[in-house]
Amino acid sequence: MNASPVSNNHELYTQRHFRFGWWSLLLFLILGLVLESLYAFKNTGYLENETRHLVWRLAHAHGTLLGLVHIAFAFTLSVTGESFKRIRLPSACLNAASVLLPGGFFLGGIYTFPKTNDPGLGIFLAPIGGLVLLVAVFCIARGVSGSSVNEAGQDEPLEEASDSE
Repeated sequence: MNASPVSNNHELYTQRHFRFGWWSLLLFLILGLVLESLYAFKNTGYLENETRHLVWRLAHAHGTLLGLVHIAFAFTLSVTGESFKRIRLPSACLNAASVLLPGGFFLGGIYTFPKTNDPGLGIFLAPIGGLVLLVAVFCIARGVSGSSVNEAGQDEPLEEASDSE
């Protein structure tokens, strides 16, 4: 019995986001431990630069949460199955946001402008990542709103609510 190309496509995206989510979760949890170590050993390059301290913590937090979002998206795909039709755009946007948002914060902390104590130019990637994440979440919300599962476990489209009064 051969699986349909759509089914294989959904399985591919599901596995890809599960893997990406768990590996990025590991990466950003390690980053958090490194940041805690810098704090514990009173690293002056980290502690005396408030901007670096802030943006690197933001990179850690956003990266960790986005790893969890990937896992949630993979779970969503496994639950909705083939009823989730447009998977390519939210997948690409979620991947891009997972690189741009924490990456922008991290790059912004590598070099900070000494006179103004502003983050480096890499910080401009973070709002772009935020916008791409917004697109991904909107597409995912639309995708899960377009179908439901009936009592027999089969997918069926949601019907418009009608006034029966």
